[in-house]
Amino acid sequence: MNRFLWLLLVAACSPYPRAYSQPGVIRPVEPCSCPVSIDSSFRSRCAYLIVPENRSRPNAKTLKLPFMVVESKNPRKKKDPLLFTAGGPGGSSLGWTRSVPQGLVINDRDCIAFEQRGTRYAVPNLWRDDLSNAIKESYRKNLNKDSMVVVGVKRYKKTLEAQGIDLSAYNTDESAADLQDLIATLRLDSVNLFGGSYSGGLMLAVLQKNPVPARSLILDSPLPTFVPIDEDEPANFAESLAVLWQHVEQDSTHTDRYRNLKARFERYFTAIDGQTFTIPYLEKGTSQPIAIQYTRNDLLGILVRAPTKDIAYIVTELIRGNHAPYVKPMLDRLFAGGVGPSGMRISAYCADQATYHSETVIRQLYNAYPYLRGYHINDVYKEMCDCWQVAPVKASTKEPFYSTKPALLTDGAMDNACRPLYIDRIHHYMPNSQRLLFLNRAHMVSSPEMDRFMQAFLTNPYKKVVSDRKEIIAY
Repeated sequence: MNRFLWLLLVAACSPYPRAYSQPGVIRPVEPCSCPVSIDSSFRSRCAYLIVPENRSRPNAKTLKLPFMVVESKNPRKKKDPLLFTAGGPGGSSLGWTRSVPQGLVINDRDCIAFEQRGTRYAVPNLWRDDLSNAIKESYRKNLNKDSMVVVGVKRYKKTLEAQGIDLSAYNTDESAADLQDLIATLRLDSVNLFGGSYSGGLMLAVLQKNPVPARSLILDSPLPTFVPIDEDEPANFAESLAVLWQHVEQDSTHTDRYRNLKARFERYFTAIDGQTFTIPYLEKGTSQPIAIQYTRNDLLGILVRAPTKDIAYIVTELIRGNHAPYVKPMLDRLFAGGVGPSGMRISAYCADQATYHSETVIRQLYNAYPYLRGYHINDVYKEMCDCWQVAPVKASTKEPFYSTKPALLTDGAMDNACRPLYIDRIHHYMPNSQRLLFLNRAHMVSSPEMDRFMQAFLTNPYKKVVSDRKEIIAY
């Protein structure tokens, strides 16, 4: 791209033309159409950030990572925008901009959404159908699902590598470097970092590697980089259920239905370990129903993905043997679209986690929670990573670190993936952080209430956040 045009594009995308002197490389940008439509009364800009696929290889090919700037209408807006990227790993970020015009943050500062490498609008996008098709085949033919996942992963890897994709380049180290380069390219001397779940940890990695431009952080239900999630997630799920059972006992008027639900749940799901159930199912577009087998793992998957408010009722129905109303919709969703993790998600999880977790601890977990034994809450696990074979992230990325930057740390008390324990652990290393616990929420607490807390925090990140709602605890 002509350098003059490039400078014009950077100026158009960034209202921050001051000299930038912090780490991070100023990269080329390329115009692109915005794949997401927002309120047309707001001015927005979209472009690709052009970055190397693998920074350790001098001649690496380049990637195109779209970002979108939504500009505040306030002529006296602050010069420190809010920079967002999505969780997952593998989630698309640009859709977040649809909600920006209805929020409070845009009243005072611009908002920027950045699409991570390998995700939906990035070039290339690492989604292919190989694994999804293998999973569907396992259900149609009643094949062992774990074995077919391995088959699908091998096909997936072969397809992506045949297209010249370097799977070892899709991880937290490279994504953190992408974000640093975006900050440099947009000449942001000060920026507020916003991430949730996996990207909460990703934003911590950005802070760890380049703390200077970060004015503050907002981390919603974060997965810290130093947490080996595969060692925690069964326990996290069990703890979230314990909170839910407590709510049910205290609040429910249907005492007969929900009496001793914790013990009944654990007894039933322990008892059906190893059992196979069968349901007649007519796949859309076919004329003959087939008998599809399912197991305890499928029932647990239904609970993990169910809205929190529905879990207790669903458990009582499953214990009664009333599986069909929940298994059939699961199969409808499975056959209707793509299922299983994306290539980006597999690469990132395997690079971030597989090398750093302990199979001994995982076996201990299943002994402690026998009703979860053999169930993979995370859809990326060791047997898949053994096939995927990507290099791990740097050991330093996995280490906790101290920072005096202000941060707003939030989570739901019934989070079944990233427990509130994680925001407490982050707070230990970030003494200027503040925590919000939403008692009636689960993973990711985005809401109008959260929006108000964010606005107050961004106005003055060092001022104590106060909650007047008994179901939201500020501490």
